[in-house]
Amino acid sequence: MSFQNKYIFSHFAKGKRLDGRKFDEQRKIEIETNVIPQAEGSARVKIGDTEVIAGVKMGMGTPFPDSQEEGVLIVNAEFSPLASPEFELGPPRENSIELARVVDRGIRESKSIDTKKLCVEKGEKVWMVFIDINPINHDGNLLDAAGIAAITALHSAKMPKYDKKEDKVLYGEDDKPLPINNMPIPVTFGFIDGKVMVDPRIEEERAIQTRITITTMTNGNITALQKARPGAFTLESLEEATDISIKLGKEIRKLIKKSL
Repeated sequence: MSFQNKYIFSHFAKGKRLDGRKFDEQRKIEIETNVIPQAEGSARVKIGDTEVIAGVKMGMGTPFPDSQEEGVLIVNAEFSPLASPEFELGPPRENSIELARVVDRGIRESKSIDTKKLCVEKGEKVWMVFIDINPINHDGNLLDAAGIAAITALHSAKMPKYDKKEDKVLYGEDDKPLPINNMPIPVTFGFIDGKVMVDPRIEEERAIQTRITITTMTNGNITALQKARPGAFTLESLEEATDISIKLGKEIRKLIKKSL
C-alpha cells in the first residue's frame, strides 16, 4: 500500500476526508449551458476541480432492425492527455468506454429521450442523437460530471429542421426542443472498509476498494447501477448510498433547471 493510501485510510478511520468534507458531502457543482455554438445542445459541468464538456449533435440515419420506429442514441467519450497525465493518445481505452456506457445506460434505461418521436420514416429515416463527452480536467469522479453534462446538454438541445423534399437537414434553423421525458442523475460512491463516501476525488479514487454509480430518475427510482473494482460492500452501505443518491439527485436537478 502506498504512503498516500495509508494516509487516506488513517483519515477515514478517524471519520475524516482529506479535503474536510463529510462522507455524504459533494464538492461544489457548477453548470453552464450552450458552451458550444456549433452543437445542437451543450453543457460544461464542474465538480470541484473536475471539469467536463458534453455536446449534442443530430443527423439523419437508418434505424436498427429491431426498433424501426425509434431514433438512435450514441454516446462517445474521448479522454485527452490535456485533462490528465493518466490519459493517453490513441483509440478509446477501457476507462473512456466504461464512462460512455454508464452515461448511455442511465439515459437509455430511464427512457429520457422519446425515441419514437425521432422517427421520420419507419424503417428508413430516423434522427440520430450523438453525445460527445470530453473531460477538460480530471480530479476524480468523471462519471458524475459526464452524466450531469450529458443530460443537461440534452435538455438544452434544439432539433434542426429536416426538409423531406430536399432530403436535407437544415442545421442552424432550430425548430423545437429535443423530446425529453426525464432527468437521470448519476451519483458515485467509493467504499473503504465498509465506509461510504460520495464524490471521491482523484486521491480517494486510487485508494477505494470498490466504486458504485447509482443513477436515479426524477421520481427517485433507480434506473441504473454500475459497480467497478472487485471489492465488497454490505447491504446496509448500499442502502445508505441509495438514500444519498436520491437526495443529491434532487439537488442537482435544481441546478440543471436553473442553468437552462
